[in-house]
Amino acid sequence: MPFLELSLRCTEAEQPRYAHALEDVGALAVTMLDADADTSDEQQILEPGVGETPLWHSIVLTALFEADTDALAVLAALESFDAGLDWTRAGFRSVEDQDWERAWMDQYAPLQFGARTWIVPWNAELPEGAGDDAVVIRLDPGLAFGSGTHPTTSLCLQWLDTLAAEGALAGTEVLDYGCGSGILALAALKLGAARAIGVDNDPQALVASHDNAERNGVGDALEVFLPAEAPQATYPIVVANILATALDALAETLADRVAVGGRIALSGILDGQEEELLRRYRPWFEQLAVAREGDWVRIDGVRKAG
Repeated sequence: MPFLELSLRCTEAEQPRYAHALEDVGALAVTMLDADADTSDEQQILEPGVGETPLWHSIVLTALFEADTDALAVLAALESFDAGLDWTRAGFRSVEDQDWERAWMDQYAPLQFGARTWIVPWNAELPEGAGDDAVVIRLDPGLAFGSGTHPTTSLCLQWLDTLAAEGALAGTEVLDYGCGSGILALAALKLGAARAIGVDNDPQALVASHDNAERNGVGDALEVFLPAEAPQATYPIVVANILATALDALAETLADRVAVGGRIALSGILDGQEEELLRRYRPWFEQLAVAREGDWVRIDGVRKAG
């Protein structure tokens, strides 16, 4: 089925207003890309954190509408909804389903994280050298976020892969806070966890997580919740791939969700932000360690007693 695609460039500060207006006038999906990314490289699609937006200074917003949507009517509705925004930046084109699928498949080749974990585009072939024990998470082309290519996600996937190798995931429950596409919860389940809870403040993220779990054969093992509705339980494994400001604000909440002796991984942290977060989490956690990938940092540790 074809779609009408609207795209425009905006700043980080403007992004929430533009996205809200596009959703209000009936956009089927709104995605965000780094406008300054080198198009010869994989564009980074950052998983939105709980209550957070991407760190990019300049963003390309892309919105999809039904194919028979009148572009001029969309612009008129957008102007009426928020006349303070510059809608002259918007451009339109018609795209086919296969265009999105082909672009996604071309852009994202199968990627390996740790010893066994692979993120593979839907219907793509697993590389021959993957090994018989490969753990494969397949994502649907056109996914708006959570592809695994961003270092924040990569660092978490590597951590989960290591836990699985240590036997720490087998039969456990995992909390994925700020789940986005559900990629980390899916990886945990396919690496041996018995059950996963996904939490996100975006209802679309909860739908995406559920759909991806169904496609990967673990739909019965994943439950998803808005933050206010999430179970007040503790878990042996907690992963939070959100941004540093949210990790700071949610420190006590996240600490309360980790069982004594349980493990936590915090990601979405820019290099240089880790010292403040280490101080913030030290009252509850020990064996705190830092891992880096590019300009991004992961902190992991073990929950203290008391």
